Amino acid sequence: MTLTLSQRSAHYTSSPIRELLKLTEQPGMISLAGGLPAAESFPVQSLRAACAEVLDTQAQGALQYGPSEGIAPLREWVAAHLRAQGIPAQLDEVLITNGSQQGLDLVGRVLIDPASTVLVERPTYLGALQAFAPYGPCFADLDDDAEGALPTLDDAAHRDARMVYLQPNFRNPTGQTMSTARRAQWAQTLRGRPIALVEDNPYGDLWFDQPPPPPLAAQLPGQSILLGSFSKVLSPGLRLGYIHAPAEVIAKMTLARQAADLQTSSLTQRLVLKVLERGVLEAQLPRIRALYRGQRDAMLAALERHMPDSVRWETPQGGMFIWLSLPEGADATALLPLALARKVAYVPGAAFYAAGTAPRNTLRLSYATAMPEQIDTAIAHLGGVFSRALSRSHHDASVLAA
Repeated sequence: MTLTLSQRSAHYTSSPIRELLKLTEQPGMISLAGGLPAAESFPVQSLRAACAEVLDTQAQGALQYGPSEGIAPLREWVAAHLRAQGIPAQLDEVLITNGSQQGLDLVGRVLIDPASTVLVERPTYLGALQAFAPYGPCFADLDDDAEGALPTLDDAAHRDARMVYLQPNFRNPTGQTMSTARRAQWAQTLRGRPIALVEDNPYGDLWFDQPPPPPLAAQLPGQSILLGSFSKVLSPGLRLGYIHAPAEVIAKMTLARQAADLQTSSLTQRLVLKVLERGVLEAQLPRIRALYRGQRDAMLAALERHMPDSVRWETPQGGMFIWLSLPEGADATALLPLALARKVAYVPGAAFYAAGTAPRNTLRLSYATAMPEQIDTAIAHLGGVFSRALSRSHHDASVLAA
């Protein structure tokens, strides 16, 4: 017997990144694919001590159901953290989520109707596309330049958009950071329009030389939804994120999440709050930045040593990713099996495009989880794969992909 599934279920598709993570379990595989934080960055001892104290002193609350919005002290910490960045956040404007991925789903549930236009960067975060797609939007790409996505809403579809989804800081997958001037242009363009700004900021604390510009949301109070996460700075296994939005939007999101999971773990919230109150995050952020900067530099040096001259990339100023462009005609998806055969995994860039024809010659590399010597080995293998493929033919895409 075949069960009848909802039409919405057809929009749930697998993530190529999650599928690639399965391959990384093979012996000897060097993964430059998933955006996983480095395991050595996890504050294990601090988390262990905080967990013991929470269970010793707050067990009744930590092991019980809690409010769907999240516990008030943690929400107030988030609000204060945002106020320090220029966002006038209040307690009733903060919702604690099971990672920022749940926040993206709640954005879709509350903001998107079938056929609503959603503006996205080109390319954009694959997880956001997966979260929004089941609600039936029409994705429209934004053009960009060296300063970030262009705030040109001349097209009718752009003017009628329900929301615009942006990652101004160290964008996944390109690593690009939106300039201060471009943020001001976006604020001027959106101000007063019935278009919600959804600003996703999981990487903003992972800067190398200087902090990124202030959040775009600070310039659009009452019109913006900001998503944050503790996954990249404490631990993804904690599954803890947050949303800041107007109070009436938070109220609707709270009702929507009650239908799904009721609340975020009371134990996890109290554990993270204890760690935050002890200053663990402030103490470890410089170490994480130094770690990732060293690994970024190792990858940039390896790319210079091993990549063909026709391959292009930019230098990210933070985050976890470097975006590569192969020559026109090359197919990064078709070349992936050759890389996997050399025990190197990457993510083909085509997965990060929402609308129109996706370029086939791009790919994303992550430097966050591999050590410098592994990075050099992996890039050397990739350089060999690309050099051999590109030297065979500059005209026949099937040869490039062979």
